[in-house]
Amino acid sequence: MNGILLINKPIDYTSRDVVNKVSKILNTKKIGHTGTLDPIATGLLVLTIGNATKISELITGYNKEYIVTFKFGMETDTLDITGNKLFESNNQVNKEVLLEVLKKYKGKVIQEVPKYSAIKIDGKKLYEYARNNIDIELPKREINIYELELLEYSDEIKLRCKVSKGTYIRSLIRDIGRELNTYATMTSLIRTKQGDFNLKNSFTIQDIENNKYKIISLNDFFCNYDKIYVDDIEYRKVINGNKIKDIYEIKKFVAIYHDDLLLAIYEKEDDYLKPYKMLNNNKE
Repeated sequence: MNGILLINKPIDYTSRDVVNKVSKILNTKKIGHTGTLDPIATGLLVLTIGNATKISELITGYNKEYIVTFKFGMETDTLDITGNKLFESNNQVNKEVLLEVLKKYKGKVIQEVPKYSAIKIDGKKLYEYARNNIDIELPKREINIYELELLEYSDEIKLRCKVSKGTYIRSLIRDIGRELNTYATMTSLIRTKQGDFNLKNSFTIQDIENNKYKIISLNDFFCNYDKIYVDDIEYRKVINGNKIKDIYEIKKFVAIYHDDLLLAIYEKEDDYLKPYKMLNNNKE
């Protein structure tokens, strides 16, 4: 079994819980996910199965869209409603001021990662330091926030966010709260898109159990990529992981086929194409 499976992750499941559950249902061990969702979060979790695990890194790098709700007035150690309260504030937030701050956060910004995260420092995950009450300098990194749309303004605020890989939405909410001279805590999070994958096309775990699902084949996944059909001589070069001369004017990535068999994804390097991901589809 090879391909991509879109799951609608339920609340209180870790991403690993979902992988383990689906692995058991489909009776396959070669399965992974392409972007962690916290237990409080729901929505789109893209799973790769079989040979498709080789392109997990590619999918992980896609931009993501979320619907997040949060409330002003407090901040917790986990930056979401499941954590322990650290700070409180009675400062009120005006809708127009909030809209101005949202504009400020569009584009490239530097974000401090949350202490309850799986980022590793000196071989240990940050949440391991946090659980042992060990203070450590939290890393910062540049992210890109493409869109921030205010959907609801009431006792809880709802935003639609389109962001780059590596963005922590709960950290974004923390920063927005502090920018407004108050505190803010995430109360719910739904991932709605990852690249061109959409939550609307996903399946529940119950769907998988009831055999009501569809796996996206690698051929379908790469259908919009440039394609090269190699002859027998170049076929040998490709399956051995060799570069081939770019006589095709490829811009970035290309799917390499022999007859109807998808062999690999190659990427442009000067006047050559070099292996990006070998898919181990060998006729022999």
